[in-house]
Amino acid sequence: MTTLHFVPDGSRLKLSISPPSSTLCHIPASFTLSYSRTSMVKMSIHSTPSESATSINTIVLGCGMVALDFLVTVDSYPKPDDKIRSTSFQVQGGGNTGNAMTCAARLGLTPRIISKVADDSQGKRIRNELEGDGIDTSFVVVSKGGHSTISYVIVDSQTKTRTSIYTPGYPPMVADDLPDSSLLSALDGARLVYTDGVLHETALVVAQEAHQRNIPIVIDAERKIEGLDELLHLATYIVCSTRFPQIWTKAPSIAGGLISILLKLPSAKFVIATLGEDGCIMLERAETGDIQPEEVDIDVLFEKMKQSIDTTSTMPTCKTSDVAKLHAKGIGTVCGRLLVGTAEKMPSSEIVDTTGAGDAFVGAVLYSLSANFPPEKMLMFASQVAAIGCRALGARAGLPLLKDPRLTPFLGPESLQATEAITIMTCAWIFVLYF
Repeated sequence: MTTLHFVPDGSRLKLSISPPSSTLCHIPASFTLSYSRTSMVKMSIHSTPSESATSINTIVLGCGMVALDFLVTVDSYPKPDDKIRSTSFQVQGGGNTGNAMTCAARLGLTPRIISKVADDSQGKRIRNELEGDGIDTSFVVVSKGGHSTISYVIVDSQTKTRTSIYTPGYPPMVADDLPDSSLLSALDGARLVYTDGVLHETALVVAQEAHQRNIPIVIDAERKIEGLDELLHLATYIVCSTRFPQIWTKAPSIAGGLISILLKLPSAKFVIATLGEDGCIMLERAETGDIQPEEVDIDVLFEKMKQSIDTTSTMPTCKTSDVAKLHAKGIGTVCGRLLVGTAEKMPSSEIVDTTGAGDAFVGAVLYSLSANFPPEKMLMFASQVAAIGCRALGARAGLPLLKDPRLTPFLGPESLQATEAITIMTCAWIFVLYF
């Protein structure tokens, strides 16, 4: 158990931690907070040379859709002209970017969002929910008049599927809505930039500036939309839906589609395709070096790896190939590794709603990249986060905190120590603000 010792001294507050930093590698044994009742609180951390505190940048910037979801569950999806009764109803925040940033926030990151809402009740609720999860909404444009983005989601309890009908917000966000000063402030200190591509004009401006600043860019490619191609050419990492690789590349197989994506996008380091209950597949680019000279057919390799999966495991697992020249017939060759991840095997009775499962997966990928997880750990962790989210209605209600015991098997002790360090610092700030 960690104990905080507060010692007031005039306009300074000394905070010491027991046990000391030997058990918390991300925070020194003591630091000092300076404050004034008429000025902003300042915090300075004093570390001795022997301390091995690790600095982690948790700021991520998301640019894309935020919405309000109206969700109903039904015993079975209605037929034309049917009139049926819902079994449950909820209203909660939605939108790819809003969901992914909420997931990232609950895992301990510090998200900022660039988006647009109207000055209606829906827009106010959208912002309030995001702020309630600690997300910086100061870069969200609020239009006078118009309406915010809303979605109607029908969840079929029998088939465990959902149907979404969304109404885009109006007026739409354009690049001129984001002044240069706001863009630079939003990017300041960011570890990663994420976009779902929905606000394509603004997203392109953000991505181009991030690229100039060497900030890695994560693209969520759910489907082909206007402006996505330009964004993909700036991508460092790509997470896409099951059907996207073949739709975008015209490849005859999903594995071949991943090969084609990396050939078309030389800046991309990896591409992941989520496969729903079948898990995920990832192609990671590797430097040409000491690898086998012969080419390996990626479709044959994919089938072999799927057959080697431990079907008795209920928890997410990951199979990884050796680095090789991976070839897709009629497409080309990429030097890299293929990774095949499984999803948690959930009893049907525990599956409530798959809305936002892909967004949760992306949010966990953002955390994994920020925490420098190896790819194998990242895929298993992201799959578990997504599965946990499917146990509640809506995209956000079931999203876990990093300290959730269901995530413990996928986290090393250093991740839990980082979380404890953040908690300690937050408590210190709260103490001073109310001192």
